Amino acid sequence: MTYARILGATAAICLGATAAVAGTNTSTETGTQMIATSNPMVGGAAMFADKNIVENAVNSADHTTLVAAVKAAGLVSTLQGEGPFTVFAPTNAAFAALPEGTVETLLKPENKEMLTKVLTCHVVGADAMSGDIMGMIDDDGGSHMVPTLGGCMLKATYGDGTITLEDERGQMIHVTIADVKQSNGVIHVVDGVILPAE
Repeated sequence: MTYARILGATAAICLGATAAVAGTNTSTETGTQMIATSNPMVGGAAMFADKNIVENAVNSADHTTLVAAVKAAGLVSTLQGEGPFTVFAPTNAAFAALPEGTVETLLKPENKEMLTKVLTCHVVGADAMSGDIMGMIDDDGGSHMVPTLGGCMLKATYGDGTITLEDERGQMIHVTIADVKQSNGVIHVVDGVILPAE
């Protein structure tokens, strides 16, 4: 898959966790209904490949802070759009690890612009599965720069099958659950909050 294809789509933002139980397509007399694909569980909930990022995210117990942030930023309708989006979705624990008061400050209406910036630094305008990302890392000799929709540049590397993202502040953020397919893209759950340069 080419770099242009992976990063060439436009639109939207970060958010949502997601996952799904293993399943199959079942045929009935009225047609074929997608029950689920082999998505992992996320936050104790099954994530379905035929539902969009928001529809799945609201069910993850590990992403309630992210969902609240997406709502506060007014990004729900965007994440329900066609996409495709690759979303690096921080868990509640990742938000809790930020300096005290950071989340509360970002959620204030007067800080909506900064919140939107932070959230969109978690989103790439493409459908990039982990294998695609690793392929680009290999093609670039061990690291690959990933531009996000929020204007942040992430340095992607991997080792032992785990993708690591270095943000503009030098933080190392790891993908803990990869390749959670959505109807409008893919979610990769991460253990840190990506922040733009100060």
